[in-house]
Amino acid sequence: MGDSQTWTAVPAAAERARSVLAAAWSCAVTAEGGREEFVGAHSVDDDSRVLLQVPEDSALLAAAICAPRGEPSAVLEFADVAPVPVRNRIRARLWMAGWFVPEDDRLAFRATRVVLRPATGAVVVDLDEFAAAEPDPLALAEAQLLTHLADCHSDAVERLTRLVEPDSLHGAVRVQPLAVDRHGLTLRIERARAHGDVRLPFHAPADTVSHLTERMHVLLTQASAASCPRPLQRQRTDGDR
Repeated sequence: MGDSQTWTAVPAAAERARSVLAAAWSCAVTAEGGREEFVGAHSVDDDSRVLLQVPEDSALLAAAICAPRGEPSAVLEFADVAPVPVRNRIRARLWMAGWFVPEDDRLAFRATRVVLRPATGAVVVDLDEFAAAEPDPLALAEAQLLTHLADCHSDAVERLTRLVEPDSLHGAVRVQPLAVDRHGLTLRIERARAHGDVRLPFHAPADTVSHLTERMHVLLTQASAASCPRPLQRQRTDGDR
């Protein structure tokens, strides 16, 4: 896709959900036995099942064994947390309802319902689309990429604000990189009592870190040459007025 075209794609809900699942380090599980938090204990297999390592004395293990087969027995919750310190660091939450099946020394979770809740509102993710989707190719590298941009290249972030409409920057006290995916970079604009997010789309998808480097270079070149603000896709949050 050439530079003359407007590229405003964002990750589909299924891809965003898979990205949250892939990058999340912790998982909260609510079942008949109560609520438990697990850190670094989950993975995803080729069939889109969540595999969870639990202690032998976990109440969740007993609940999974006793639950009727095929009936929803648990809800898994994952949080998508911004790696850069900003207000409202939870960018999205992912809930998965379904049932566990004991399998060797772990529990295998099959989802019957998947709900993604970003700032724009909850979305029910189609199960077939969820199973077929892949995480964003930058999902696992995103935290390092954003913290490096914020900590070592604050001048570049400031330069990128030249691509933002003046109205979006009115009263801004801080701008930080909030998220990046193959389709674009999102900036968090913080004001004294509110905040908003502005997306800077790439001219073409970035499927690797090398691609991302080139896409960022293009944005920075556009920012350096900008003589007037450009219209951008704006994503408002509940606290933005």
